This record gives sequence, structure tokens and C-alpha cells, in this order.
Amino acid sequence: MGFFDKLKSGLKKTKDLLVKPVNALFSSADRVDDEFYEELFDLLVASDVGVDASGEIVKKLKANLKEMKIKEVSAAKEEFRKILYGMIGEDVPLNIKGSTVMLIVGVNGVGKTTSIGKIALMLKREGKKVMLCGADTFRAAAIEQLNIWSGRAGVPMISQSEGADPAAVVFDACAAAKKQNADVLIVDTAGRLHNKKNLIDELSKINRVISREWPEANRETLLVLDAVTGQNGLIQAREFTKAASVDGIVLTKLDGTAKGGIVLAIRHMLGIPVKLIGVGEGQEDLQPFSGHDFISAMFED
Repeated sequence: MGFFDKLKSGLKKTKDLLVKPVNALFSSADRVDDEFYEELFDLLVASDVGVDASGEIVKKLKANLKEMKIKEVSAAKEEFRKILYGMIGEDVPLNIKGSTVMLIVGVNGVGKTTSIGKIALMLKREGKKVMLCGADTFRAAAIEQLNIWSGRAGVPMISQSEGADPAAVVFDACAAAKKQNADVLIVDTAGRLHNKKNLIDELSKINRVISREWPEANRETLLVLDAVTGQNGLIQAREFTKAASVDGIVLTKLDGTAKGGIVLAIRHMLGIPVKLIGVGEGQEDLQPFSGHDFISAMFED
């Protein structure tokens, strides 16, 4: 099964909650009126597109149909899809130029460490020389899990014991990555510290070490979110964007939720592109995000 087929299969719950009712709405409606717009808004909110993003979609649809003097429901449906494409925006690939340090942030339990392992495997298959850094030293399980993924991906890992200073681990990892001419150093960071200030301080310290020890390295910071958490994921994202400059989102577990609309909410509310999505447990089930494929997978039979 190709990834597009996996994506279609993985989005089944979202299709059942959002697309089927939307299709039914467009099929049964005699005209596009206020009642139609209200029902469409409710369907979007139910699939975790979010109140703000749902309101924006309906507002644009109403304005576009009026401007183009469209009254046919079938034409309105095509315009609706165009608006969804536009809201997701252009695809943004991983920013890997020359030597790159990739910081992975996110709360515990969202699939952060697993995502790191899958990213490492994906980049290695692209011919990149990859190294992992276990800087989440507050949980022994995180170091152990990352070590397992290091073995699966066949890439080296730099770590210390539980309780070690995360910045010190990053210091060692930068030195090792430079010595071994690594293309990409992927750093696992703590998912939860005692409070937001501690989290901000820790990430800032790690960034200072990277700037000092490997100033020429390109940076890419990715935030891992669990699609199942829906709008709660947006709250997490806002907190992390206060602690770090986030370049992209890794959205996991899309196959386990009917809340696939969160992709639209993320782009609308945060202005941060979704760069990778996961639609399964397999090692190859984390792939670059394609907005076109995402919308097509939802609306195709």
C-alpha cells in the first residue's frame, strides 16, 4: 500500500465525521443560504478545524460565491475545496542545508521519540549522515527508547545518564557530529519540566550551546503534536512557540482520530506549516506533508 492509500485509510475517521456530512450537506441543499452556512460551520467545528478557522472558511466561501455570483451548490462545493487548499498553504519541506541541528520539542506522550527515530530513518535513506542526541535526561525511559530507535535506524547516538545536564549532552553531541561530519544532528529535548520558565530556560541554554559550539550549523526546530488531542494540541503549540522559535509541526496519529481538521486550525491559528504527518505505527508511516494529498485523501472515495 502506497503512502497516499495509507493517508486515505488513515483519514477515515475524519472523513466519517467531516467529509461525509459535508458531502451530504452539499448534495441535499437546494440553495446556499444562511442555514446552509450555519450547518457547514458546525460540521467544521466538530472535526476540530476550530471556531476561528471554521468562521474564516465560511466567511471566505460566502464572500467568494457572492463575488463570482455563484448560486449552484455543486460550484459552491468546488470553491469550498479551493478555500481549504488555500488555508493549508504551500507545502514547506524540512529545512536541511549543509550541516543541520534539528531540535525536536513537544510534551511527553505525543510520539516525540518515535518520530525522531522515523525521521532519522527517512533521512538516512535519503543518503544523509544522521546522529541522535538524547537531551531528554529527565526520563530514563526517553534515553532508552531513543537508543532503541538509534539501533533500528542504524545511526549513532550521544547520551549520558538520567539526570545529566541536557546542555552538556548537546555540547558532546555537537563535538561528535562535527568530528564525524554528520549532515544532521537530531536532538531530543525534555517534554515537560517543572514549569514554563524552566522549559524556556532549558531550551534557551541548549540553543546557546549550539550557537557557541557549532555556529555554522543550520537550525530546524520541529514541534511534535498528537492529532488525537485536537484543540489541546493548539494550546501546547502556543506554549512551545513562547519557549522556542518553531519552524514546523510533526503531526502524529492522524489515523487514530476524527480530528484531522486540526491541520487547518494549526495553519490558521499559528501560521506554522505542518511538515511531517504520521498515519500509522510503521517505520515508514511518517512522511512529508502534502496539502494537496491531504485534501484529496479526505474528499476522494
